[in-house]
Amino acid sequence: MPKVLVPLAQGCEEIEAITVIDILRRAGVEVVSAGLDAQLVRASRGVILLPDTTLGSALKHDFDMVVLPGGQPGTNNLKADARILDLVQRMAQQGKYVAAICAAPSVLADAGLLDGKRATSFPGALDAFPQVRQQHAAVVEDGKLITSRGPGTAMDFALTLVERLLGKAKRLEVEAGLQR
Repeated sequence: MPKVLVPLAQGCEEIEAITVIDILRRAGVEVVSAGLDAQLVRASRGVILLPDTTLGSALKHDFDMVVLPGGQPGTNNLKADARILDLVQRMAQQGKYVAAICAAPSVLADAGLLDGKRATSFPGALDAFPQVRQQHAAVVEDGKLITSRGPGTAMDFALTLVERLLGKAKRLEVEAGLQR
């Protein structure tokens, strides 16, 4: 079964974090949510999240995919953590899936992963990166890099992640249970 890491930074967008974790778990994916430290995570709208573990502990394991929720100041907190930049670069070099939503694609851009690649984000989040081929779709894939626009696209984003990890049939099965 695929294993996915979802780092949770203080100020992350709760809809994006919870939707990704929930949909992947519904599909049977092993999801590990990891706080950047040992604290409870206060998301961007004040929702308190209890991560499964810390990032330090999670990094001792291998993952098939990493998914970065966006939001502010969550995205800036991800960017400020050198372990996150190292993680996304390492996973991309290993040919594993790297995904980000909302403002978090800018973390991938900072790490140099989006140079010359197609990507989407929350409007304006990638404007400082002219080397990114910005798209305006809900979900954009360029190889094993998957990006999405924001809270309103979180469900489509999460279902795309299910499809990449487990195939179209599993996506349709999960989607049917959601009554979409």
